[in-house]
Order: sequence, then structure tokens, then C-alpha cells
Amino acid sequence: MAVTVENTDDLTRAPGASVTPDTLPNDLDVTDLVVGGGNEAGPRDTVQVQYQGIRVSDGGEFDSSWTRGGQPVEFPLSGVIDGFKLGISGMREGGRRVLVVPPHQGYGARGVPPVIPANAHLVFVVDLVKVN
Repeated sequence: MAVTVENTDDLTRAPGASVTPDTLPNDLDVTDLVVGGGNEAGPRDTVQVQYQGIRVSDGGEFDSSWTRGGQPVEFPLSGVIDGFKLGISGMREGGRRVLVVPPHQGYGARGVPPVIPANAHLVFVVDLVKVN
């Protein structure tokens, strides 16, 4: 799978990611675009992030904090899909990371109709703004 990010390192702007599916990973794939220097997120932390979410099946954006007002969103990592929890854990504030999430670490067979189909591979570009 190829993930292209137009803006890799300016965390004040949306990343502009696109995907080209070929081989899909069976497990979470994590790639750091920017390694942050701040506090490290753990699986039980509450975090503030900016993110863009893309369906691999059609390359369409299904959610983005950048297009919903451009403000970071806050949530406990214990309350999100495994791909987010595992993919953000270990990340440092000020970092930008690409997560390729297979279905069993995302929304699985149930999906989130009509936005995310069943058994969907997803790509997220995540900026870790703050660890609370």
C-alpha cells in the first residue's frame, strides 16, 4: 500500500493524504513523518489530536478534524479503536504519524455505515498536540 502525504511536516496545516491500495497489511502499520519532542502518549492517557481519516477502498476522506473547524479533538485512548490506541501510544507531542489500520483493529465486520464499510482498511494521519 502506498500512502502519499502532501504536507509531511507543517503541523499547522492539514496533511492532505491519499492512498493507493495494492497489498494491505494484516496488522497495524505505523510510520512517523515527524517525531515529536514532547510528552509521550500511553494507552491510558487522554490526548488532543488533529487527524485525517481515509478509506482505503475508495481513497475517500471519511472524517477530519481539519475540515470540522480545524481544532484538535480530545479523547481518552482507552475509548477508541485499537488501531488508534496502539498507533498513538508511544507517540510524542509535536509528532505527525501515519496509521494504516486493518479491519480487526478498526471497526471490523460492523463498520460504521454508511461512512465506513464493513471490513474496511483505514488510513489516519495523526498529529499529537497534547497529552493530558
